[in-house]
Amino acid sequence: MGIVDTLTGIQGVLLQLGPIVSVILIVLGGLAYGLAQTQPSDQRGKYITTAYALIAGGIVVAAITGAASLIATNSANLLT
Repeated sequence: MGIVDTLTGIQGVLLQLGPIVSVILIVLGGLAYGLAQTQPSDQRGKYITTAYALIAGGIVVAAITGAASLIATNSANLLT
């Protein structure tokens, strides 16, 4: 049962930290996008790419956090 306990611990950490990390990534993406609008056109693309990547990362973290209990349940069933 050591692996199941480990998965339960990981699930708890994801459920606590996931929403916070998700919001931080989305806010940083918004700030990077806003900063991109103040840059010259040759640098704007780099900032916008970074902003989109941060926002997409925030959405992925939110999706994983939302599905953490389902992932842990299915993983525990596979391991036992």
